[in-house]
Amino acid sequence: MSDTVCLGIDPGLARVGYGAVAQSGFKLRALNYGCIETSPKMSFTERLLRIYDELQTQIKICKPDFVSVERLFFGHNVTTAEYVFQARGVVMLLAAQNNLPVVEPKPNQIKLALCGTGDAVKSQVQGMVQRFLALDEIPKPDDTADALAAAITGFALKIMS
Repeated sequence: MSDTVCLGIDPGLARVGYGAVAQSGFKLRALNYGCIETSPKMSFTERLLRIYDELQTQIKICKPDFVSVERLFFGHNVTTAEYVFQARGVVMLLAAQNNLPVVEPKPNQIKLALCGTGDAVKSQVQGMVQRFLALDEIPKPDDTADALAAAITGFALKIMS
């Protein structure tokens, strides 16, 4: 039986967390994870291109079967939301170009899947990412742990769909 691989993405413009998780039976393991950072000194289009190029590299390295992209929730900062949604569009384009199905867990679904409650705090989610993947430490920065959490949740959502 071959592994199924999910590439989890925590979208953003300044930082995009990514994490590839493999599932074999009931066992999960982290293959590769990290964070793409773009500088505000770069033009907006340069930042999007960097995200595109680096995520395309991760797709080539990890060869995911599907992608799990955290849905975004924004309160009042519409300007920030606009930029992040455009960065998220880059992620969706990459998935389409690589014929990868996409699941889109909401933040409360991720918390529920990992911690058993949709009201879990970030530190609880990070601790469960560490446990589920048997990592020596919690991945840093937060965006990386969030991407791995999205990947773990992606498996649960894929089963339900």
